[in-house]
Amino acid sequence: MSKLGKQYVAPILIIVVGIGWLLNVQGIIPKVDWIWTCALAAVGILTLAVGGFDKLTVVVGPFLLVSSICSLLRQLDKLSVEKEIPILIIALGALLLLVHVIKLPVPEVLKEQETK
Repeated sequence: MSKLGKQYVAPILIIVVGIGWLLNVQGIIPKVDWIWTCALAAVGILTLAVGGFDKLTVVVGPFLLVSSICSLLRQLDKLSVEKEIPILIIALGALLLLVHVIKLPVPEVLKEQETK
């Protein structure tokens, strides 16, 4: 992650937590834990925005976004846990397959481990 990108992580996460908190306090769809749902989505978006596109971020970022959507649907009783977990496993497998098919670069963090 570049030094420039790191400076945006904390402020954006704080804003998202504040939005989630405000949604909870205002009672907007009261059955939803907005802090958790927004935090999952924010970390997923930040992973891609700050980390760029490589084999790690293209799996982690979208997976967290899918997790956020599944969490929201589960809390609204539109998706059961019995279906949520297999959906997440399928999404993870599809993302892992995708990074191999589109030949994304290996992130610097993993390159350092490969050379040791």
